[in-house]
Amino acid sequence: MKLSESKAKKLLQLSQGEVISGSQLKGAPFEQMLDDGILQSSTQGRTRRKIACKDPSQLKFYLKNQLGINDLLAYIDNFKTGESRADNIKVASDSKSTKVRTFKGFLVNCYEPISAVLNGTKLILQPAFGSFLFISDFENFTLDKEVTIVGVENAENFKMIEQQSYLFEDKKVLFVSRYPQSQSKDLIQWLQSIPNSYLHYGDFDFEGIGIFQNEYQKYIGERASFFIPPNIEGLLQKYGNRNLYDLQLNKRKLSVEDERMKRLVDLFHHYKKCLEQEVLIGGEG
Repeated sequence: MKLSESKAKKLLQLSQGEVISGSQLKGAPFEQMLDDGILQSSTQGRTRRKIACKDPSQLKFYLKNQLGINDLLAYIDNFKTGESRADNIKVASDSKSTKVRTFKGFLVNCYEPISAVLNGTKLILQPAFGSFLFISDFENFTLDKEVTIVGVENAENFKMIEQQSYLFEDKKVLFVSRYPQSQSKDLIQWLQSIPNSYLHYGDFDFEGIGIFQNEYQKYIGERASFFIPPNIEGLLQKYGNRNLYDLQLNKRKLSVEDERMKRLVDLFHHYKKCLEQEVLIGGEG
């Protein structure tokens, strides 16, 4: 798929922190990026949809990995010079901007040693502080059944898991990142192949619940659950964000069957607030 000049310019605006009307971002590339979580949408009023990019580094990775575009600005400048075919080789992986997949797999992290087996070889997962491990050959990667897989939605929380260990004191856990594997669905494929329980640790809002239901529970079933801290009501009262609640107007009617999650949604409506998971870093719970 080749990215047009106009679409590339919109993505450049998003990468620079601009928020753009959804009506200006129509088409398959944008919808796919929204589905993959590279771009984020919110609704203002009843119908106005706004699109933003919370993490430009993920957009850069996506463009390189999925569309072969190494430099978005150079890619756009290339249209101005008219030397599209020759110069495109320099800014994309080939002259047709063919979708490429540099590697497969997903990131893992842990704050205590975790035993695992990779291609029949036993190993201890213990990333040094400030680093993660990338599991590429995930088809041959297994853990003890007692280990709970915790999917972390936000990059800051994944980076600073040591400061959130108090939340999981009763479990032996391996943390996995939602990025960059959201494009290839490698993480879901792996989770479907192992018997371990999955715990989704994300934002406490309608979108976070939607991500859990549509990206994880849908494929893993009863082995998947949504993490809710025991003092969530107090956290919502003290740190809850009214704007976050208002921005997700179009997602408030999502269907929830689990009783714990129903009570959580009731709290959202009661306080008219939602909560970002970053507040739990450093023992705020």
